[in-house]
Amino acid sequence: MRGLSLFLGCVIPNRYPGIEMATKLCLAKMDIDCVELKGASCCPAPGLFRSFDRTAWLALAARNIVLSEELGRDILTVCNGCYSTLADANRIMKDDKALREQVNRHLAGIGREFKGSIEIRHIIEYLHRELGPQGIGKHVERPLDIRAAVHYGCHLLKPSRERGLGSFERPEFFDELIESLGATSIDYPDKTECCGAGGGVRSALKEDSLRLAQHKLSRIKEAGVDCIVNACPFCHMQFDLGQEEIRRITGIEYNIPVLHYTQLLGLALGFTPDMLGINLNVIKNNTFVQRIENGQ
Repeated sequence: MRGLSLFLGCVIPNRYPGIEMATKLCLAKMDIDCVELKGASCCPAPGLFRSFDRTAWLALAARNIVLSEELGRDILTVCNGCYSTLADANRIMKDDKALREQVNRHLAGIGREFKGSIEIRHIIEYLHRELGPQGIGKHVERPLDIRAAVHYGCHLLKPSRERGLGSFERPEFFDELIESLGATSIDYPDKTECCGAGGGVRSALKEDSLRLAQHKLSRIKEAGVDCIVNACPFCHMQFDLGQEEIRRITGIEYNIPVLHYTQLLGLALGFTPDMLGINLNVIKNNTFVQRIENGQ
């Protein structure tokens, strides 16, 4: 199996460093060969950037991919948006020779060339395919007796033919990883619905974006869960910071802890909530933290 280089993207270092802390701790404890991809830029974002200038989007993505090609390592992302851009760009340039040559003319200006020699992996896809739920379960030191609402996020599932992860309407692979930690993945209405943040909606149409998030938070609250678990820092921000933004506008307080999967995995591997940066979230639910620290 080829080694990995960790692509952090923009949101994690700038908004949620706890996800970086959790990811690095988990990879090290599970003895997964992964180094940080130094010199990487924004992926760039799959929605806005791609819509305005596809060639520039491909050239920037190709530069990031080439950095990992030069290391002989597959790229590992912990963000659905970065995964979408890098996986789609990698596939497009491998399949389209004319487009690859056009992008390589841009890369030649900085002395680099896209060769198409590596793959792009998402942490959820990687863990499910390479270790599987049973393999993850072997690493668990502290089974988590909690009820979790999984949020897949759009770019992890679509385009479904290229992702090859099964049904995008009723996916199961992420639920299986959560249950491998001892937790119960709770079914709820509109489970695969968008969080409302992507495609520039959160930036351009904030109130509409929060209405979408509030609808999903209401469904999750009704299901009676202990936390939301996601696979993307942008979805993470929409549900975490979004809860506070919704409270200011409507007065409705959900107070649901929001965890990236690597933070939930880290709890099951025996790390404390503070070591995993859960205390750095906007929503601070002491009942949830004390329950974990006291072994439930």
